[in-house]
Amino acid sequence: MNNADIAVICSASIDLQWEEKETITLDTPYGPTSDAITLGKVRGKKVAYMPRHGYKHIYAPHTVPYKANIRAFKSLGVKRIFSIQTVGSLQPDIKPGEFVVIDQFVDRTSGRSCTFFDGPDVAHLSAAYPFCPETRELAVKCAKELGITVHEKGTCVIIEGPRFSTCAESQWFTNMGWHVVNMTLYPECILAREQEMCYSSVALVTDYDSGIVAQGNVKPVTHAEVGRVAAENVEKSAKLLLSMIERIPDEQHCGCDHAMDGARF
Repeated sequence: MNNADIAVICSASIDLQWEEKETITLDTPYGPTSDAITLGKVRGKKVAYMPRHGYKHIYAPHTVPYKANIRAFKSLGVKRIFSIQTVGSLQPDIKPGEFVVIDQFVDRTSGRSCTFFDGPDVAHLSAAYPFCPETRELAVKCAKELGITVHEKGTCVIIEGPRFSTCAESQWFTNMGWHVVNMTLYPECILAREQEMCYSSVALVTDYDSGIVAQGNVKPVTHAEVGRVAAENVEKSAKLLLSMIERIPDEQHCGCDHAMDGARF
């Protein structure tokens, strides 16, 4: 068992109800991955799983070895990545405990290693539509069938972290019309696209960021609150992932596997 078709990467441990599994350690040209990779079968599909911060949460958002993680999945033959992110809401109609299937992002990070093409091999990826349309559609369909409240699209602004936003920053993000805020979506999603893998982000809303859009009805976000809401919804996250894994078609029809066509010099 040395390959997988689907990878799952999350911020915390999720029970995928493995039919069989083993744990492997991979090194890459970009160093070690966040942690060991669990490899096995879930609902009859070959799956690789790893928590992006490590099993003991030892990596801050800006220090996660994103390039090593993505390259490791690629080396295992992964074609599709299902990602679960925790996010803060920037809009009043997006409530804690709900899910958002991200379709756009705004990068506000700084200094992260964000491409496999630093030179002399140079490429310019088209990122207009950065997420896989096929797996996004599947996520929405599965969530609705499970009775999970889901927003079919949303723009995520990614901040550097590890601190949370100031009230001024949060107000700015809200005024711009962005929907949720997170610290880990970028560069993970773009690195996956450079490796021509489908990538979808199913974001669990855990809080109202600095509380601006809650009109003073909640306190600003804390790490403890994020953890509490994430723990309360881990079962829903697992059910959604299992449904997606079970129903994903074997063949790709989205074009993600040709994302680099025309991008290289």
